[in-house]
Amino acid sequence: MKKLYILAVGTLLLTACSHDDEWDATGTFEATEVVVAARGTGEIMSLNVEEGMEVDADTQLGYLDMTQMEFQNAQFDANKDNLTATQAQLDASKQQMSENKKQISSTQSATSSHILNLENQVASIKQQIANLQKEKARFTAMLKDNAASQKQVDDIEYQILVLQKQLTATQDQINSSNQSLSNQSDGYTAQKDGIDAQMRGIDAQRRGLDAQKRGIDAQKSIIEHQMANSIITSPVKGTILSKYAQQGEYAVPGKPLFKVANLNDVYLRAYFTSDQLESIKLGQQVTVVADFGGGKTREYKGRIAWISSESEFTPKTIQTKDSRANLVYAVKIAVANDGYIKLGLSGKVKLK
Repeated sequence: MKKLYILAVGTLLLTACSHDDEWDATGTFEATEVVVAARGTGEIMSLNVEEGMEVDADTQLGYLDMTQMEFQNAQFDANKDNLTATQAQLDASKQQMSENKKQISSTQSATSSHILNLENQVASIKQQIANLQKEKARFTAMLKDNAASQKQVDDIEYQILVLQKQLTATQDQINSSNQSLSNQSDGYTAQKDGIDAQMRGIDAQRRGLDAQKRGIDAQKSIIEHQMANSIITSPVKGTILSKYAQQGEYAVPGKPLFKVANLNDVYLRAYFTSDQLESIKLGQQVTVVADFGGGKTREYKGRIAWISSESEFTPKTIQTKDSRANLVYAVKIAVANDGYIKLGLSGKVKLK
C-alpha cells in the first residue's frame, strides 16, 4: 500500500512537471483596434453602426450635416458658369472684331490700289511737250532760213504752253487724289490698331476671368474636401467593438465615433525572458493554445510577427517560463481567428 502511494505521488509530480513544460510563455489575445473619429464639424445626420456589426473598409457608415457646404458648392458652380458665359461673350466679340479687321484690311487694299503712279499718268503729256519742243527747234531753224513763218513757231509755243498747264493741272489732281486715298488708308490703319487694342483688352479680361475661375476651383476643392470629411467610413474591414456617438449629436474633428478591429487576424501578446530570445525570431512558426477556462482549450498555428526591442517589467497577470524573471520582452504572435478567439482571452505559446 505504501509503495502504491509513493508511485501515485511520483506519477502526479511527473505529470505536473510535464504540464509545466508544455508552454514557454503566456499572454492575452488582442487585435489592432482603430478608434474612428469625426473629421468634420456638424450634426451627425446618420451613423449606421452597432456593436458586433461587420463593416467593410471605406464603405459609408454615416455622414455629418453638409447642407451649408452643398449650398456653397452650388453657388461656386453658378459663379463659375457665369464667368464661363462672360468668356464666351468676349470670345464672340473678339471673333467679330477679327472679322471687322479683315474687312477693313480688304477695303484698305482696294483703296491703296487706286493710288495712281504720277509719272505713268503724265508721261504722255510730257512726251507730247518734248515732241513739240523738238518741232519748235526745227521750225525756229527753218525761220532763220525763211523756210517757215513766225506764226508756225508761235503756234507751236502756244501748244507747248497749253500742254504744260495741262501737265500741272493733271499733276495737282493726281496728287490731291493720292493724298486723299493715303489719308483714307491711314484711317483704316488707325481703325485696325484700335481693334487690336480692343482685342488685347479682351485677352486681358479673359485672363482675369480665368484667374477668378481658378480661385473658385480652389474654394470648391476646400469645400469638397470638407464634404468628403463629413462622410463617416471605417479605414479597415472589421467588427465594431464600441459605439461612442449617436445620430443627432454634434461632432467636431477628433470626436470619437466608434471603435473597430479586424477580428479575423488577432495577436497573442506574450512575454519572454531574455534567455528565451535566442530561441525566437521574426516569422517563426509556433503553436498557440487558447485557454477558454474550465480545462477547455484550442490549439492554433501562430507566427511571430513582432518582437519588442526594449524590455519591461513582467505584468502581474502574465506568467513566464521563469517566474523569477522581472524583465521580459513583449512578443506579438499572429493567429488566424476561427471565430472562437475573443479579445482578452488567455493563451499560451509553445515554441516547439
